[in-house]
Amino acid sequence: MSLIIPANTLASGGFAVDNSCRFDTNAGMNKTAANGTRTKATFSTWVKRSNITSESILFYSRIDASNHFLIRFTGSEQLEMVNRVSASNISFYTTNALYRDPSSWYHIVWSLDSTQGTAGNRIKLFVNGTQVTSFATSTTQSADTNFVANVNTAEYYVAQEYTSGYNYFNGYLAETVWIDGLALAADQFGEFDEDSGIWKPIDVSGLTFGASGFYLDYEDSSNLGNDANGGTDLTENNLAAIDQSTDTCTNNFCTMNPLYPDDTITFSEGNLKLTEGNSWRSAGGTMAVSTGKWFWEVSNVGNYAYIGFADIQLFNEGCSIRESFTTGAATTGRAHSVGNSDGRHYQVTSGGAQSSEYPGSPSLTAFTNSIIGVALNLDDNNFTLYKDGTAMNSGTPLSITAGTYIPAVSIYGNNVSMNFGSPPFAISSGNQDGDGYGNFEYAVPSGYYSLNTKNLAEYG
Repeated sequence: MSLIIPANTLASGGFAVDNSCRFDTNAGMNKTAANGTRTKATFSTWVKRSNITSESILFYSRIDASNHFLIRFTGSEQLEMVNRVSASNISFYTTNALYRDPSSWYHIVWSLDSTQGTAGNRIKLFVNGTQVTSFATSTTQSADTNFVANVNTAEYYVAQEYTSGYNYFNGYLAETVWIDGLALAADQFGEFDEDSGIWKPIDVSGLTFGASGFYLDYEDSSNLGNDANGGTDLTENNLAAIDQSTDTCTNNFCTMNPLYPDDTITFSEGNLKLTEGNSWRSAGGTMAVSTGKWFWEVSNVGNYAYIGFADIQLFNEGCSIRESFTTGAATTGRAHSVGNSDGRHYQVTSGGAQSSEYPGSPSLTAFTNSIIGVALNLDDNNFTLYKDGTAMNSGTPLSITAGTYIPAVSIYGNNVSMNFGSPPFAISSGNQDGDGYGNFEYAVPSGYYSLNTKNLAEYG
């Protein structure tokens, strides 16, 4: 039976990772390899997935079509490692476990030492600090054989397959490391937190990376392919400064969840941009809150959008934040939103039907091509909307029912971009919450916080 592996959600403590890189379709990095040791190597990266249903490359080394090495997620959500030499797979491993959580971070370490006399010790895989020993496919590399890396006829790729590429990785990578000449275990890159038992990163800058190795910390937004170890930088392909993110393995930010949209929404930009063509569809976020005060922004670039939040139970029972959609399902959860065409406060009731809660009474306004700030107060059970930085309804909050809510939108023929503090769109001003987290276009209301694990641990 396949397993679904839980991912890292550590809120605080220890070494802090400040930045990740957000990869989307057609984005990746590459560089030419150098001559090094071809029997020993290690790959390590922290990863938060976005598109979890398509094959996607983490690392790829290629001499030609008959000689390549790769580490990837399969379209079936397994991890796979392939070393192909002279058109034959001299090693091939596919996990039984599935890696399909788009809300959290995984740490993946692969190591090779073909000089080992025991076949089972030549290739090792660790996920979140624990060695993986259950494989659907396992072809062990022969002793003392070379593999397709650490040689100057090879090209290295991160998050893509090759220059004319396909199978791009969609999601976030942090602390990406390639080691030439050493087969290292996971404890060289992370440790278990002594209080929570959760696997967390440690400082890797002191490791020996070797002639062909590199270390990507993604801390320079103008040069995301910078080798922090001082080697030749990787060339960035379709990446820009906005693709640097503060969503990391030590402070995980909310995104939108592709596992429970109504139907046909397209997710991109690290699950922060949602596009729908010709029908009403809804989607919700990856973090739920029942107490505290929370703030996020939604960039609405067209007509037909409802922006708000929904009780997590509503999505579990197959309803939309706009109405009981095609299933006509009833729900025990509620949703609250404001429609951009009339600015009314809408509610989905426990019967699964949408109603206009305060028809005509709040002084809300229609909005198109605006940035809408959502200030959700679950201590007093109300919310306030901001249009381009100005409070709607003269700043008077709208009352809601207590519940466990996730950010949510419903769109038709439209696309919206969500900013929970690590924006997928350019910010012209730059504002943080009271604890210094997030990057918002407009000021965060006093006492409200961005949705990330550090703030949830403090205020959630």
